[in-house]
Amino acid sequence: MKEKVNILGIPFIKTKREELTKLLIDKMDYQEKCFVVTANPEIVMHAQKDAEYQKTVLSADYIVPDGIGIIIASRIIRDYLPERVAGFDLMMDLLSEINKRKKKIFLLGAEVAVVKKAAQKISERFPQIQIVGYHHGYFQLDDLEIAQKVLHSDADLILVALGFPRQEMWISKYYQMFTKGVFIGVGGSFDVLAEKVKRAPVLWQKLNIEWLYRLIQQPSRWKRMIALPQFLIKIIWLKFKKNVRMRLNL
Repeated sequence: MKEKVNILGIPFIKTKREELTKLLIDKMDYQEKCFVVTANPEIVMHAQKDAEYQKTVLSADYIVPDGIGIIIASRIIRDYLPERVAGFDLMMDLLSEINKRKKKIFLLGAEVAVVKKAAQKISERFPQIQIVGYHHGYFQLDDLEIAQKVLHSDADLILVALGFPRQEMWISKYYQMFTKGVFIGVGGSFDVLAEKVKRAPVLWQKLNIEWLYRLIQQPSRWKRMIALPQFLIKIIWLKFKKNVRMRLNL
């Protein structure tokens, strides 16, 4: 069992991307199922406000730190997470590994043209992968036919790009129907795969300012970005209160 770091009630797995990739590949090899949440500060803050969503996130087998803000928070509370595990990078690592094993994937989410092109790009780059189905993200969460379509595909890896909180809620809602499959919410990753949206250059990624590049590309995201300073302020405030209590108890 991996160690976990609790940040505002969300237990993040203490692992590196390479270790997590191996762990998830092992799950597929043994025909097991697994629910992975790639959580950033925005997701943590939403879980603070929405008890149902928090319950959904906590039902995941692994919650990974997708966001430099989560890493900074772990440093502030002095319970260090080793590195950021970006959802897109984790997805690409898994695709590379399952390509060697000729495993099956299902893509769920995004616009009709986007998910279709994302599937085509995966086929071109990873020709040994079996794409056993894909479906756009414009459906109601209670549409059982979609879940049955995924179930009957017998996919080993199910990439769910519905954006939060819908992707986590969809996985949680139908997870009990499945006996196998690694389920991961991948947000806007299909847009990047389909080349609808450009990912930040490598230098920006290394400097941990990928969020800024996305904001420049999509200025409408500014409201969502407010969650990051709110998140860090809350972490610092809780740390301050904890230190005060410790001093008073001396």
